[in-house]
Amino acid sequence: MAALEKSGIEAAQCETLVVTEEDAVKALKEAETLGCNVLAVILGNFGPETPETLLAKRFPGPVMYAAVSEESGDTFYDARRDSYCGLLNCSYNLGLRGCKAYFPPEPVGTPEEIAEKIQWFLPIARALIGLSRLKLVVFGPRPSDFLACNAPLKPLYDLGVEVQENSEMDLLVAFKAHEGDPRIPQVTAEMEAQAGDRYKDTLVKMAQYELTLLDWLETAKGASQYVALANKCWPAFQKEFGFLPCYVHSRLAARGIPVGCETDLYGALSEYIGLCVSGQPTAILDINNNIPQDVYQGQIQNRYPYQRQELFMGFHCGNTAQELMCQPRLGYKLNRKDPHAPETGLEETRGTFEGRMKPGEACCFRLHSTAEGTLQAYVARGEILPEALNTYGCYALFGVPEMGRFYRHVLLEKRFPHHSAIVYGPYGAQLYQLMRCLEIPYIGYNHPKNDRYPGENPFL
Repeated sequence: MAALEKSGIEAAQCETLVVTEEDAVKALKEAETLGCNVLAVILGNFGPETPETLLAKRFPGPVMYAAVSEESGDTFYDARRDSYCGLLNCSYNLGLRGCKAYFPPEPVGTPEEIAEKIQWFLPIARALIGLSRLKLVVFGPRPSDFLACNAPLKPLYDLGVEVQENSEMDLLVAFKAHEGDPRIPQVTAEMEAQAGDRYKDTLVKMAQYELTLLDWLETAKGASQYVALANKCWPAFQKEFGFLPCYVHSRLAARGIPVGCETDLYGALSEYIGLCVSGQPTAILDINNNIPQDVYQGQIQNRYPYQRQELFMGFHCGNTAQELMCQPRLGYKLNRKDPHAPETGLEETRGTFEGRMKPGEACCFRLHSTAEGTLQAYVARGEILPEALNTYGCYALFGVPEMGRFYRHVLLEKRFPHHSAIVYGPYGAQLYQLMRCLEIPYIGYNHPKNDRYPGENPFL
């Protein structure tokens, strides 16, 4: 407990030493009284298998097991801890009872080392709790020819996630009902202070839309505690609502309500998981295009440790939280074939939120369902480089070690869609471990150079 306090971890100690089944029941009541939603079971020695595993069976949240290491050669005769042996039997007993529990990569250590393992587990536990209390609210259907956003629902329910499906018509009716809402001027003023008054008249409608979504979500929560959105945002949206929703969605993301573009349910789910693990907003971008040779030679080569095939540009219209972007600005949707924009006379395409994303360590992550309803995931660790590109939208220049091989042997081979959640920070290992805890059958990652993918040609 002293080591936990020193690490700044909020924790409470169950005073009951668990030796019997009755002790386990008493300790669980203590944990409930203390308000604990995560349990760390620390074995002091070769403990009693049944009582210690009853803790995991009956505790309603994530459970971690670890054990105290041997301390001195002087205690090897009369005070050996036998922790390796004890954890082995604990693991077997958990399996007999069908209990899920987390074991750290190195589960035996000193009190200080165990405190570090608990701290590392907390983001994973936060995501497990968050998923169990999540409802995904969808306004759809997905745009035509966006089959990649297909979302089999059964795997979501298997994860413990609730889903509420709605039509664009439902959203439009609710939006019209908020016309003249007395809260609109205050929200409009907030938007002006944040993004400027370039499109002041459109901001009024955006404020109306934001209030519509927030009111809908408050009602839609039901028995759930947390919500995320997956919204259709084109092509009919801008015609009927009079703007594009990207900026509003970015504001929701900043409040801890991720929004998946183009009714991408699993994209919203992946963003939400990234939020739970990292404790900060997560973006969603297309894994969009490679980098031109002249850009590589002029901006990257000999300055960063990446070959050209290890670079790509992530892009979207801009539902990214402002805090993740460098000097973002309100814009309009640029379509290379038909440039709908206020500058060409059509005002309905105002509302994109554009700019370069901030540099730093980041992961590309997605939890997805195949068309057959099987969950699979990937985690690719890399970084966003501090380089500007001559392009539009919300974008980021990524450097991912061995990205070319990862693109071919994970993204293409396993048929992942183009949307990827962008999680800032050193959370690749925890995202991977979370997928293990969720028992996801396939977890792809960017293999190091000398580590072959299954099926990769050994002669190339």
